[in-house]
Amino acid sequence: MSRTAQISRVTGETNIDVTLELDGSGTVQTNTGIPFFNHMLSAFGRHGLFDVSIHAVGDIDVDFHHTVEDTGIVLGQAFREALGDKSGITRFAHACIPMDETLVLAAVDISGRGELYWDVPIGPDKVGDFDCELGHEFFAGFARDAGVTLHIRKICGENAHHILEAAFKAAGRAMRLACEFDERVVGVPSTKGSLS
Repeated sequence: MSRTAQISRVTGETNIDVTLELDGSGTVQTNTGIPFFNHMLSAFGRHGLFDVSIHAVGDIDVDFHHTVEDTGIVLGQAFREALGDKSGITRFAHACIPMDETLVLAAVDISGRGELYWDVPIGPDKVGDFDCELGHEFFAGFARDAGVTLHIRKICGENAHHILEAAFKAAGRAMRLACEFDERVVGVPSTKGSLS
């Protein structure tokens, strides 16, 4: 069974195309016009073992906000579509990822109820020209449109680059584990019989 999706979204601010293969090997192609964001998306896909292609054109001459948030939205939509009816998936997962002095926890429930719970204090820092607050915007759009409850929490850390990278890696690994099939699960892993 192939779990793939191809999603395109065009607004007055962005034009984004995402192709996703859930059961991949971590091959990632990103072109967003934002080098650090490309690096973060690559970390998410590589450590999630998702094959993903992301092409985003946005009004980055104004600000990176629209491109980052809308990429999260479209990637989330791709996950929702690729997961189908969610039969046989593990559903719940977490990953705690260290990166030098930093430790970040991500926990996910593929619940059908999309919400982000973000406890990642970084401050109004930048990594290069990337505003660190945009990490929250990406994951908020992703969680909402993927239909997942996503908790991301910084346990410790000082370097903004390390904190954001650990967050993207942890979220990718947690999503990978939650999306994986569990041979003992029959049907949808819910007492309601539905994850929507």
